[in-house]
Amino acid sequence: MLQTSRPPPLTSRSRLAASVPSVGLWLLGAPVWGAVMALSCQLAMWVLHWTPYAHRDQLLLLFLGGGMLGWLTAVPVTRFFSLGRPVETRFAAGFLFLSIGTVAFTAFLFALQYRSFYAQWHAPFGTRIWAFQFVFTSASAVFQFFVLGLRLFLPFGLVFLVAASLLLARRNR
Repeated sequence: MLQTSRPPPLTSRSRLAASVPSVGLWLLGAPVWGAVMALSCQLAMWVLHWTPYAHRDQLLLLFLGGGMLGWLTAVPVTRFFSLGRPVETRFAAGFLFLSIGTVAFTAFLFALQYRSFYAQWHAPFGTRIWAFQFVFTSASAVFQFFVLGLRLFLPFGLVFLVAASLLLARRNR
C-alpha cells in the first residue's frame, strides 16, 4: 500500500509566526471591511426605513471603526487556527472570527461612547460606586447594542461576511 507523507504538525510557535498575514491583506483589508460594515449599516437603515438623521454619521463611524478593528484582529486569529486545514475549515474559521470580532469591537466602541456620555453623572473615578456604575453602564450599553444594533448588520452584512470568509479561505493556505 502506498502511503503519502504528511508534513509534520506545526508547533504553536511556528503556527504563530506563519499566522502573520500579508501587509496588503491586513492593513488594506481593514478600511475596506470597515467601509463595507458601514455600508451594511446604511443599507439596513434604508431597508428598515429607520433614519436617525441626528446620529447617522456617528453610527456609520461606529460601524466603520468596529469593522476595522474586527478585521485587524480576526485575520491573524483566523490564519492561526486554520493554517494547513481544508478549505471548509478555513471558511468556517473566517466566518466565526470575523463575525465575532466585528460585532464585539462595534459593541465595545458603542459601550465606550455610551459610557463617556453617562460619565458626567457618575461618582468620582476609583470609588466603589464608580466601579459599579462603570460595570453596569458598560454592560447595559453592550446589551442595548445587541438588542438594537445587531439588526444593522443584517441582511447585507451577512452577505458581505460570506464573501469575506470565502476570500480569507482562499488566501489562507
